Amino acid sequence: MSSVFEAVEASVGRMVRRDISRLVAFANGNIEKAARSIAEHPSPHVGIICGFFVRHAEPPSPETDGLNGMAQLAAGLTEAGIKVTVITDAPCAKAVWAVTKVLPHEVGLEIVSVDATAVRNLRKNIEQSGNPLTHLVAIERCSLGSDGKPHREHGWDISGDTAPLDYLFEDAGWQAPWKTIGIGDGGNEIGMGVLPLDIVEKDIPNGSLIAAKTGSDFLIVSGVANWGAYGLLAALSAIRADISPQLLKHFNGTFETEVLEAAVNIGQAIDDSRVDRLGQLQMTIDRLPVADHIAIIDDLKSIVAAHA
Repeated sequence: MSSVFEAVEASVGRMVRRDISRLVAFANGNIEKAARSIAEHPSPHVGIICGFFVRHAEPPSPETDGLNGMAQLAAGLTEAGIKVTVITDAPCAKAVWAVTKVLPHEVGLEIVSVDATAVRNLRKNIEQSGNPLTHLVAIERCSLGSDGKPHREHGWDISGDTAPLDYLFEDAGWQAPWKTIGIGDGGNEIGMGVLPLDIVEKDIPNGSLIAAKTGSDFLIVSGVANWGAYGLLAALSAIRADISPQLLKHFNGTFETEVLEAAVNIGQAIDDSRVDRLGQLQMTIDRLPVADHIAIIDDLKSIVAAHA
């Protein structure tokens, strides 16, 4: 069985533009651990955090990365009868909402304003609800950095546009009662705080400033953050053969494209923005066409099928 997870990690951890091989290597084995944590729970309720707002874009909007990962994971889980709650903040709300509207089943949607009090109030409400979370997954969600503020890869402070949803993972004097899973591709995302600091400082531009402070029980590092979510879904499917058809029912190019179209055309999500090139509305994720992301999905399905 272990070869399935090794193949899944190799597929999603491939290099895209930046060499994050040491980050990927450090996190190896976590896809299986995270998937087993969900698979072995008698009644899982999975929260999914996504949304990475970029003011320096045309128009100012959240990135497409993270949105498709949320959608694929939520679609598979809800099809299998697993409860899902999606969490984001006000700047990312339109795009996240647009994506939830194309999901095959209804999910809970929690939106908070950009301040710590709102996040802590949400945390309290979730803890005291009749059906609290058992797992919380963050996909491409910026973490608080070394100075206590969230930063884009250029070092820009984005605290004015980013709620500290880190406090649903960890906070001073408080530990999450749910298992936490962080998924990212750049060292500055929620969950990456478990990485050795020297790796991030040496391998990631501005690493000493932007390196995530917030850790997670399980860390998944992938070439594109969405792929980590796809890998988690594939690993869960390999473990739970009894519900694999449901988990992978919407894991295909048609749904992937539908989600991205909703994110871009309705939610106004943009591709990632650089100093020399503003992110724009286009059918790409991390500057890769949708066909490249569909190829990852097809590869993961082949891996699961080959080891069924």
